[in-house]
Amino acid sequence: MWNKAQEWESKWHGNCANTYNEETKQYIYAQYMGLDEFKTNWYGRRGWDFGNRSVIDIGGGPCSILLKSDANYRVVVDPCNFPDWVHSRYIQIGVVFFNIKAEDINQLRFQEPLNIALIYNVLQHTENPEKIIANARKIANEIMIFEWVDTPINEGHIHTLTQAKLDEWLGGHGKCEFINRNPVVGKAYYGIFPT
Repeated sequence: MWNKAQEWESKWHGNCANTYNEETKQYIYAQYMGLDEFKTNWYGRRGWDFGNRSVIDIGGGPCSILLKSDANYRVVVDPCNFPDWVHSRYIQIGVVFFNIKAEDINQLRFQEPLNIALIYNVLQHTENPEKIIANARKIANEIMIFEWVDTPINEGHIHTLTQAKLDEWLGGHGKCEFINRNPVVGKAYYGIFPT
């Protein structure tokens, strides 16, 4: 099932040349995840400045929020096979990219402790979302999350996440509401969770 979901996800991103829609959604996710605290506007280029913090984007895909961010140390983990130029883009700006499943991040060695784990619109695609959150809780001091809940399973989304499950896995209580800010439309779960 997971392999088929990854094929679906790879097709969704295609050649990764046009990421406008995904990046538009990221700016909306970021508001709900609590990233406004780090928001910047350098000469009209909006992004986030995490200062001396270390940040990992779990399932960051070909156009991670970290491409639009500054931080002391930036890491992206994603199992999809993207074109070589996507990996080069990360390398060119100093983002460490691991092409592995998020379920395996506990096997990685980071150059420094991680302060923040970002998880947005990814857990439905994964093999074991509970394990990913458990791993994130071990490697980072804080999880900032935005996920869709109560959505039906399909070829690319192999889990139906619920508020109750996410609260249990994260050890706290996230917010849940219907959002209608095109292209971000659906029932969402979000919050900041200290680990």
